[in-house]
Amino acid sequence: MACFLQAPMAYAIVSSASAAVSSRAVRVPKPLKLSCGVLGARNAAKIPMPPINPKDPFLSKLASVASSSPETLVNSSTNPDTPPFLDLFDSPKLMATPAQVERSVTYNEHRPKSPPPDLPSLLLNGRIVYIGMPLVPAVTELVVAELMYLQWMDPKQPIYLYINSTGTTRDDGETVGMETEGFAIYDALMQLQNEIHTVAVGAAIGQACLLLSAGTKGKRFMMPHAKAMIQQPRVPSSGLMPASDVLIRAKEVIINRDTLVELLAKHTENSVETVADVMRRPFYMDANRAKEFGVIDRILWRGQEKVMAEVASPEEWDKNAGIKVMDGF
Repeated sequence: MACFLQAPMAYAIVSSASAAVSSRAVRVPKPLKLSCGVLGARNAAKIPMPPINPKDPFLSKLASVASSSPETLVNSSTNPDTPPFLDLFDSPKLMATPAQVERSVTYNEHRPKSPPPDLPSLLLNGRIVYIGMPLVPAVTELVVAELMYLQWMDPKQPIYLYINSTGTTRDDGETVGMETEGFAIYDALMQLQNEIHTVAVGAAIGQACLLLSAGTKGKRFMMPHAKAMIQQPRVPSSGLMPASDVLIRAKEVIINRDTLVELLAKHTENSVETVADVMRRPFYMDANRAKEFGVIDRILWRGQEKVMAEVASPEEWDKNAGIKVMDGF
C-alpha cells in the first residue's frame, strides 16, 4: 500500500516521461505495482523518504481512501498553490458528521452515554426521596410513586427520606393542601417492608413532622439547625359556603386533628394527652428538644456526641466558678 501511495506523490515531481509511464500503468493493477517499483528505484537517490508513522492521521486518511476508492487519488486535480491531496479533507463525502465522530477517551470516558436525567431521578438512583415543598397533590403523587418504586427495586435496602417541608400549609399559615396528603404518604411508609431513614434538613412542620417521626426507630435524624413544629390542622378557606357546610368542614378538621395526635403519640412514645396539650398552640422544637420529645433519635452533627459529652453540667460550672446557690432563691 505504501508503494501505491508513493505513485501519486512521485507523479507531481518526476519528469514528464516518467509521469507518462506512471499514468499509463495506473489503468491496469499489475503494471501499477511494477511502475511503482520503477519510480521508487529511480527517485530513491533523489528524494530521501522519511520513516512512515502508521498513526499519522494524514497517511491514515490516504490509506483509507486508497482502499475504498483509489480512483480519487488517481484523478485528483493538481493545484500548484496547495500541497497535494489536501482536497480530500475538504470533501464532504469523506468527512464524518459530528454525530459519527467518536470523542476521545480522555474527554468521554466519564460522561454518560445518554442525556443526564433530572435531579429527582438522580436522587432516586441513590434511594433518596426528597420532600422540599408543601404537601400538595403533585408532591404526594411523586413521593408515593417513588416509595413504591424503591420497594419494588429492592425490598431489603433502606430508603432515605429527606424532609424540608411546611406540611399542608405555607410559611404564613395559609392552607395549600388537605390533611389527607400527609396521611397518604404516611400510609405508604407504613406499608413498606424497607427501613425508612428520615432526615430533617430544614423544617418539618405539621404533617411533615409526622413523617419525620414515622421513620424506623433509631433511624430518625435531624440536622443541628433544623426546626420541627406540630400544630393543629387549619380549616381551609370557606369563602361563600353555607353555614352547614362550614360546620361539616370544621368537624372533619377536628377528626384530622385527633388522628394526628394519636399518630404522633404513637411514634414519639408520649401520651395522647401530652401531645394534645402541646398542640393547643404551635409547638416549635429545635434538634435537642425534638430528640427529648421523641420525634427523632439522633442529631446529625459530626463530633456532636463527643463535644456534648465533654461539656460540664450547669452545677459543675457554678461550682468551678465559685458561685454558691443560696437556699430560698
